[in-house]
Amino acid sequence: MPIKIAGESLNACSGCEISILDMGARLLTLLEFATIVHFPLLMDNKHDHGKNNSQIIKLPKADVGLISGSIKNKEHLELARAMRDSCDLIIAFGTCATHGGIPSLANFYRNDELLGHCFNTVGTDKADSVPSDAVLPELTDACYALDEHIRVDVFLPGCPPHPDHIFRVLQSIENKESFCLPEKSVCDNCPASREGRMQVKTLKRSLELPQWKVNDDTKQGFKCFLEQGFLCMGPVTKDGCGGNKGLPRCIMAQVPCRGCYGPVKKEGNQRLAMLNALASNDIDISSLLETISMLRFSGGHGLLRPLPVIKESD
Repeated sequence: MPIKIAGESLNACSGCEISILDMGARLLTLLEFATIVHFPLLMDNKHDHGKNNSQIIKLPKADVGLISGSIKNKEHLELARAMRDSCDLIIAFGTCATHGGIPSLANFYRNDELLGHCFNTVGTDKADSVPSDAVLPELTDACYALDEHIRVDVFLPGCPPHPDHIFRVLQSIENKESFCLPEKSVCDNCPASREGRMQVKTLKRSLELPQWKVNDDTKQGFKCFLEQGFLCMGPVTKDGCGGNKGLPRCIMAQVPCRGCYGPVKKEGNQRLAMLNALASNDIDISSLLETISMLRFSGGHGLLRPLPVIKESD
């Protein structure tokens, strides 16, 4: 019997689903042992609607549920719970689902601030109103990772997850084998040469170009971005973006790691760990323009919150 797969996308960009298609010929192999029973972004599936256009979430039973995206409104929450009820096993599919992802940057603001920024930006006419809860699903108080609201069985981070890992996790379910990514950092597989010490005491802006010279055969020869003074989140980011080849994709494209696979350990705090790493190497952290972006992929689980409101005294 083929395993039945269902999928849903919540507060996400659909990049994770595109990564499924990036499996190439392996997608045909996947379809030999799996059948897709529900996946709105890959096939024509719609939810039933009841009276007054109210949505009735009725999903088919499935062995595996792939949920991409975080939870930022009541509809996302209902869909996540419906998937949990209809699927035997839930995979948090991508960093938005595992750690909040890019959408969780919204956690630095209150909902009224978000709506005000979207509908009353500088240089545009002031909007008469913003969409009400009667028109659009009500926003939740924060942007949540999946496991903050439902039980998750497998965590597959990445923005998006590498096609190699997508195929391997589904194949492991078919073979009744366990799957997990190793708790290693991007640095563990980075081919950059390192001297073991920082060469600068302040960080450079990314407008400058790093030294880059790679041997075509060994893929080695360039210097560590951090040791050159460029912020690279590799030391505090889970390895995996290189798939089976192992080589970090962004770094091999001459771009420092931005942390898309989330913290090395699930409960980690990339922002705190990176600041500690910089300070322990005598780097002047005041040379950073800001530090919020260190949580650009992992602001869920309460790690990113609005600043407290300070009321002026009478």
